[in-house]
Amino acid sequence: MIFHYKGKFSGNPDDLPCSEHEPNAVKYKEPDDPKKLALIANGISVVLFILTIAIYLWRAGGLLGEDSSLNYSIWGCLLSLVTLFPHEMLHALCFRSDVYMYTNFKQGMAFVVGPERMSKAHFILMSMLPNIVFGFIPFIIFMIFAKSGAVTPILKLVGTMGAFCIPMGAGDYLNVFNTLTQVPKGGKVYMHKFNSYWYMPEDRCS
Repeated sequence: MIFHYKGKFSGNPDDLPCSEHEPNAVKYKEPDDPKKLALIANGISVVLFILTIAIYLWRAGGLLGEDSSLNYSIWGCLLSLVTLFPHEMLHALCFRSDVYMYTNFKQGMAFVVGPERMSKAHFILMSMLPNIVFGFIPFIIFMIFAKSGAVTPILKLVGTMGAFCIPMGAGDYLNVFNTLTQVPKGGKVYMHKFNSYWYMPEDRCS
């Protein structure tokens, strides 16, 4: 990984680093407008948030237990916000070459982009890794060890962090869905500005 921190994003996709397209590249069937992409991702996030919080409350027996551990739930929520940069760094670690990180605090987001060509499986791993580490693993731990109505404070912290982090990866899940449904076996994937493209390597086209 060759990491480049670029600071505040200008808002213009043309300012993002990219490389020349592959000759037979196919653009993902997704909106060109970043605002439309964000709107779709936000809709997915809201649905996931309702689902994960409902499951959390069911398993935890509510926000308050016998130990009045609401503070731990609040800390779990705050921890999910702290994972913003580590989330992007885990994305970045999946790149073997240049990867660029931008921030957009007005929209409460940070993101990484890179022109590297990846296999279908590698692209899915890159997209999912931070969500697995900060979202699904903590939430599954909470689900396994929590006993309804008698949840320890630490489990509440872990559970709320996972419940909030899972919806935060909505844009990543959209990328994974598009990759699974649009990219054929043996296809390669790369990012170009705000969109993703796939192509078949020459040795697989014959």
